[in-house]
Amino acid sequence: MTTAALQTVLTVPERFRGPVGVANGGWIAGTMAEALNGGRSAVEVTLHAPTPLETELRLDHLANSVSLSHGDKLLVEAIPVAEDLEGPGFVPFNDAARAEAGFVGLRMHPFAECFACGLREPGDGLRIFPGRVAGTDLVAAGWRVPFTVTGEEGVPASIVGAVLDCITGWAHFGPGETALLGRLAIRIDGPVRPGGQYSVVARPTGRDGRKMFGQSAIYEMDGTPVATARATWIAPR
Repeated sequence: MTTAALQTVLTVPERFRGPVGVANGGWIAGTMAEALNGGRSAVEVTLHAPTPLETELRLDHLANSVSLSHGDKLLVEAIPVAEDLEGPGFVPFNDAARAEAGFVGLRMHPFAECFACGLREPGDGLRIFPGRVAGTDLVAAGWRVPFTVTGEEGVPASIVGAVLDCITGWAHFGPGETALLGRLAIRIDGPVRPGGQYSVVARPTGRDGRKMFGQSAIYEMDGTPVATARATWIAPR
């Protein structure tokens, strides 16, 4: 017996771009996690190809997976994973905010238009600027949640995914270095409050050839994790 897929349409607004002309990978990952199970248990999202903006895309729900396609081209797949995603470690908000002064992207940014970490106007982009935390292998930023990313039910999973995404890349990048997100596993443990203040922290967890691995988390002021992620980035040849 074959189970029929439930199809819906998804269009990514221009605002949520990462590299020029394509969607922010974390925004897509959060959107897929929400579509699969609300992100309340771990979801692994694999990006097979860049997701175009302002284009009608097909979102297919089949059994315990969700896929995103443009015509016959598979763009993204999401599946549940039985995994307890670990955070990189808590950094107090004031320390995380101070670390922003060391953000490599302030000197040279490969994706200055990125919704999450780009040099966009406040309220338009998220302006997550992670810098090194002295004496550790962590990068961190203080996130002051703008009301401009709030939906009817609070801050959506797509925004949470975008926050967790780029910082795992910056845990590796030096000046002039870049890569693209290949995979993001994400779990959302609690709501993000509009206007709230959170520490966003990441740690590099290894390299394998062109692949770079990292973990990230969003923490409440008291150190409680709100959401966690595990990322794989792929450097260009």
